[in-house]
Amino acid sequence: MNAVLKLLLEGEPLDAAQLAQVLALPQAEVDAQLAALKADGIFLGWRAVLNPSFDEDKFVRALIEVKVRPEGGFGYDHIAERISRFEQVETCYLLSGAFDLLVVVKDENLRKVASFVHERLAKIEGVQSTATCFMLRAYKESGYTVNNGRNDPDKPAVSP
Repeated sequence: MNAVLKLLLEGEPLDAAQLAQVLALPQAEVDAQLAALKADGIFLGWRAVLNPSFDEDKFVRALIEVKVRPEGGFGYDHIAERISRFEQVETCYLLSGAFDLLVVVKDENLRKVASFVHERLAKIEGVQSTATCFMLRAYKESGYTVNNGRNDPDKPAVSP
């Protein structure tokens, strides 16, 4: 793997001294702001934003729409927290609309994703139904437009 990419994925983020230097603030103020953001649950961590096609040969991602029966006194929280603990789950959101939860799953291949949904997710008490959509191509990721190697923006993505 590219050394710079490896550092971005596995390395440490800027420390407080580096942030203070970039922002031209005293390090104590940066330390205090970071501590407050973490304590308030606003700042959860650092993450590099990669083009999803980077690892598409190694992984498959799917969006799983989940309808659940809320638990008395806990609503959707217990089920959503249980689903979030699976290692295949990258993201889990409570939504309004036709389904209750949107779960983003990542695994080695289509069969493993389907197996996860069928054998684990769908068997959780309170899960009423699931619908799986496999992600085929990304056009924007975390605010960044993904080129996907296309040079002609007027040419449809499905054209040869």
